[in-house]
Amino acid sequence: MQEPIEQSGAGEPDNFRRLWTPHRMAYIKGENKPTGTGPGDGCPFCEIPGMSDQDGLIVARGSSVFAVLNLYPYNSGHLMVCPYRHVADYADLDDAETAELADFTKRAMLSLRKASGAQGFNVGMNLGHVAGAGIAGHLHQHVVPRWGGDTNFMPVVGHTRVLPQLLQDTRDLLADAWPTP
Repeated sequence: MQEPIEQSGAGEPDNFRRLWTPHRMAYIKGENKPTGTGPGDGCPFCEIPGMSDQDGLIVARGSSVFAVLNLYPYNSGHLMVCPYRHVADYADLDDAETAELADFTKRAMLSLRKASGAQGFNVGMNLGHVAGAGIAGHLHQHVVPRWGGDTNFMPVVGHTRVLPQLLQDTRDLLADAWPTP
């Protein structure tokens, strides 16, 4: 094991190595955060479908919903299934949107198992700001892959998530593994 490198920044040197992720500070501070109150106000879930799959990190498109990687993932492969229509509440989805959202959630799980060997999932929605929705105006279902031992000290001690792969590379793997009907 390599000896810790003495830090030359503020504070006393210790045995921790530092993983600096300054790009995350914009997210933490909420800089340029879209409100999601309607199409045309910068709602990313309304804008993403107009991009190429690669630029928008879209894994798959359906007739009513699409699957997209989360820009601020909890784990590698963290997907969201979003309706194209700007709607905030699950109860406001029509029958076709509800059915396709459920189907895409299943396909997301199959894709993640095939591409990354995911052993479990956290699946769910945060409806409304008080429930923790970052963009409450546009419903989105999270599909977060999990593996045995995937939690560690980094989020607790370092307030940092370690992601082993670039989002574009993850998008390519999942798009290739996406099951077709």
